[in-house]
Amino acid sequence: MASRGLVGIFFLSALPLLCLELRRGGPDVGIKDFILLCGRIFLLLALLTLIISVTTSWLNSFKSSQVYLKEEEEKNEKRQKLVRKKQQEAQGEKASRYVENILKPHQEMKLKKLEERFYQMTGETWKLSSGHKLGGDEDSVLENASHTCFETSNREAAKKRKLPKPLTKVSPPAEQPTQKEVPDLPEEPSETATEVVTVALRRPSGSVLRRRFFKSCSSQVLLDWMMKTGYHTSLYGLSTSFPRRPLEVEGGRSLEDIGIAVDTVLNVEEKEQSS
Repeated sequence: MASRGLVGIFFLSALPLLCLELRRGGPDVGIKDFILLCGRIFLLLALLTLIISVTTSWLNSFKSSQVYLKEEEEKNEKRQKLVRKKQQEAQGEKASRYVENILKPHQEMKLKKLEERFYQMTGETWKLSSGHKLGGDEDSVLENASHTCFETSNREAAKKRKLPKPLTKVSPPAEQPTQKEVPDLPEEPSETATEVVTVALRRPSGSVLRRRFFKSCSSQVLLDWMMKTGYHTSLYGLSTSFPRRPLEVEGGRSLEDIGIAVDTVLNVEEKEQSS
């Protein structure tokens, strides 16, 4: 409608121009010139109409797109509000379920335990019982009370009597190995000394002791060293680590004679008790 109104306005404004052209030409204006003038005017009006229609359609489409965007934004806001509302309702329902099913019973249990502890401390545990109906079970209550009194009196009488103690056989103490005097170990050689071997003693506890000896020392020094660490020769013996075999120690043989010529690890092992 607006474009049609503008076209009408331009057409009316073109009539004075047509009149002016006719006056300028006077009587010399022919039919051909008149037709050309009308054609120019109509061409100008057509061009203006096209421009106006394009601009108006563009403006209308722009306005409609803005209106559409606003409507979409409003719809999105409504959807978001609806989703938030549903989420809040779901969260509220979960919270109420949690309070009703978990938190409330837990608090009631906690209060009940505190109440029981309080009554136990004050000596009013009778308040924790559900009680008995008046006139209904009085006979059974009296019987239970007399029975409990009888049991307590019997217990007190049994405590007052001196009952014979049960005879228990006392097992004789295990034979302890006789403590004999352990000779002193020879002085440990220095690290720079020659003809020296380092012996590591692995005890049953897992700890390892290390000491240097001269290769010419008597092999008996190994047993003396073991006894110094707290393992008696009547209960424990020495064995090599690899290959695993009992170490034959003799007083007349040196360390080198029994095969300890290089650094060696010896194990302290418990002897098998012969039946």
